[in-house]
Amino acid sequence: MSLPHAILTALVEKPSSGLGLTRRFDRSIGYFWSATHQQIYRELGKLEQAGYIRALPAAMPARGQKKEYEVLPAGRAELAAWVDTAEDPKPMRSALLLRMRAAAVVGGTGLRAELERHLGLHRRQLDEYLEIEVRDFPPDRRSAEPDRLRHLVLRGGIELERFWVQWLTQAIDELGATGELDAPGKAGAADEPDGPGKAGEAGELDAPGKAGEAEEAGSSA
Repeated sequence: MSLPHAILTALVEKPSSGLGLTRRFDRSIGYFWSATHQQIYRELGKLEQAGYIRALPAAMPARGQKKEYEVLPAGRAELAAWVDTAEDPKPMRSALLLRMRAAAVVGGTGLRAELERHLGLHRRQLDEYLEIEVRDFPPDRRSAEPDRLRHLVLRGGIELERFWVQWLTQAIDELGATGELDAPGKAGAADEPDGPGKAGEAGELDAPGKAGEAEEAGSSA
C-alpha cells in the first residue's frame, strides 16, 4: 500500500482538508498505514498536480481558510486500478524479534521487561479495536457494503493483536522470573564440553571440524 492511495481512499470516502485527513489517519487509516502531517500535505500537492484531486471552491473565501480536497475521475480510476493490482506480502520487520535474536548471542538483562511492555501495548490496542467494533459495527451493519469490508479490515487488526498477546504471554512464561540471558560461553564448569585430548567413553576423538549435522544447521539459523 502507498500513502497516495491511502489519501485517495480517505478522500473518496469524504472530502477533507489536510488537517482533517491527519485527524482521520490518527483515528482509522493510521492503524494500518501511518503518516505525518507533513507527509500528507506533501502528497496532497503531488496528487493535485497529477490531476487526481482538486481543492473545492470555498463558499465564502477567507484568509487562512483550510482547503478541502475531493477526488477527480482520474483519481478514482487510479485508485480502482491499484485495487486490482496484485501485490505480494511484505516481509515482516520487527525490532523486538531482532533484539531477541541478538540476546541469544550476547545475553541480556532487560528482555522480560521489554516483552511485558510490548504485551501491555498490544493489550491496549486490542481493547481499542474491540471498542471500535462494538461502536461502529453492530451485528445489523456487518453484512452491508461497504461496512462488511471495513469490518473485515478491523477483524484483521483484532486477530493480529490477539496473536501478539498470546505469543508474548507464552514468551514471558518461558523466560522465567527474571528473563536474564547469559551469552554463549558463560556456561558453568559442569556445562563445559570436554577439552582437547579428553576422549569419550570409547576413547575416540573427533577430528577438528567434524561437527554434527544438527550443530551445523543450528549455526546457520
